[in-house]
Amino acid sequence: MERPAWAPRSIDISVPSVSRIYDFYLGGSHNFEVDREAARRAMEFMPGLPKIMQANRAFMRRAVRFAAGEGIDQFLDIGSGIPTFGNVHEVAGRSRPGARVVYVDHDPVAVAHSEAVLAGHDDADVVAGDLLKPREILASPQVERLLDLNRPVALLLVAILHFVEDEDDPYAAVAELSDALAPGSLLVLTHASYEGIPLPAERAGGAVDVYKDIRNPLIMRSREDIARFFKGYDMVEPGLVPMPRWRPEGEPEEEDPYAFSGFAGVGRTA
Repeated sequence: MERPAWAPRSIDISVPSVSRIYDFYLGGSHNFEVDREAARRAMEFMPGLPKIMQANRAFMRRAVRFAAGEGIDQFLDIGSGIPTFGNVHEVAGRSRPGARVVYVDHDPVAVAHSEAVLAGHDDADVVAGDLLKPREILASPQVERLLDLNRPVALLLVAILHFVEDEDDPYAAVAELSDALAPGSLLVLTHASYEGIPLPAERAGGAVDVYKDIRNPLIMRSREDIARFFKGYDMVEPGLVPMPRWRPEGEPEEEDPYAFSGFAGVGRTA
């Protein structure tokens, strides 16, 4: 297999990566055949997976514009993945010039790409970090340089928590990050769930099994379990809802049925 110039030497290009599979669903070009193969296998069970990812990105952009409209000019995006069109720093920068963004990902490909995309951007940077090690993220030179944690920050956890198993206690990691945020900060979150998928759970489970096979288990949580991540936050209207129903710009009824899979919400610290 030919190694493209953009692939860091340190990564094994024979193993699928969640962030490259996501890139493939979004129509990106930074993925390998092994990623496309895994994505196609998952799509045999859930053909609407690309629609779900597009709904995630569209929600993220609306939430970033909302945060900027609320006066927030600092963004911490954990599990940011491979930069694609309409990334946080672009959306935030258009709404609030001078907005500062720190991306965090543990995939070396995502980090390498982010570094390339952000070269020459003084207001944005990337950290190679793990959601389960919040202290390391918060103490990173990039966060210390760009974010003032004494002022409100928008913390983005978009399509990442469903890759953290219960035994790794994602709730504790989110609580630790939340505790570091100033009053008036926002938590922006999406999460996969069997609720809302226009398929029987057994069939959707086939796609979940593909992720298990590539050693990136996809944890489907109930709306109630997802709501627990917002402990200590006041929910912003309309609360925890299917992605197209969170402050839509068009008619949600015109969206693809798959876009309603899972939940999205924004909470504000008191």
